[in-house]
Amino acid sequence: MNDFLLYEQDGPIVTLTMNQPDKRNALTGNTAVAEFGAACRRIEEDHSIKVVILTGTGTVFSSGGNIHEMQRQLDPAILPADLRHEYREGIQRLPLALYNLEVPVIAAVNGPAIGAGCDLACMCDIRIAADTARFAESFVKLGIIPGDGGAWLLPRTIGMSRAAELTFTGDTIDAQQALDWGLVSRVVPGSELLAAARELAQRIAANSGPALRMSKRLLREGQHTRLDTLLELSAGMQALAHRTAEHQAAVQAFVQRKPAKG
Repeated sequence: MNDFLLYEQDGPIVTLTMNQPDKRNALTGNTAVAEFGAACRRIEEDHSIKVVILTGTGTVFSSGGNIHEMQRQLDPAILPADLRHEYREGIQRLPLALYNLEVPVIAAVNGPAIGAGCDLACMCDIRIAADTARFAESFVKLGIIPGDGGAWLLPRTIGMSRAAELTFTGDTIDAQQALDWGLVSRVVPGSELLAAARELAQRIAANSGPALRMSKRLLREGQHTRLDTLLELSAGMQALAHRTAEHQAAVQAFVQRKPAKG
């Protein structure tokens, strides 16, 4: 039984819910990373899944790092080499699993997303925020840096200038500013958040599963590959898409409802 992450499936839609509200859904000092990894592997292997919703229980999306874990890391008996290993085998496994997940992921940000919690939202493809949500890349406030990949994720989400402002100040922004800056795509009342996420998930899930997975892969690859390389990948994936049952059914349905020109 999972201690941190609830896994619920409704047809092609999986909802992952961080469920340690008493610890503000912190991502360190617990089994969060391992459970995210297991959930992502389960999703990858189940080709009936088309979309994932990620949210949190309680009033906080995720507070990021656990302050008590940071206290433990201050122990001078723990060598820098050991801390480096902890990051590589700990929190850094999270972006590798979630960001690279093949299916689209919607973050339903139900409250504050702080530090690694903000970066967690940026690992998702789409972010919807409750009006009570807050966002902060607050590592400098604690004299540390974003060790979870935030310096790579945040600029790709909101652009370098705004990412630098958030990173260097550690300031917190509200949901409306997050919307203005493109950190989220919409803001809804908290009571409507999950309904809005599910409605969007259903619209995504109405489409071809193989096409969704390949489209997401191309979006990811397009962030760091040359155009000619992406075109080659697109040609190969398009050839595969043309042979899927979903594509063939869609073409037939379109042809049957549109009269042929004489």
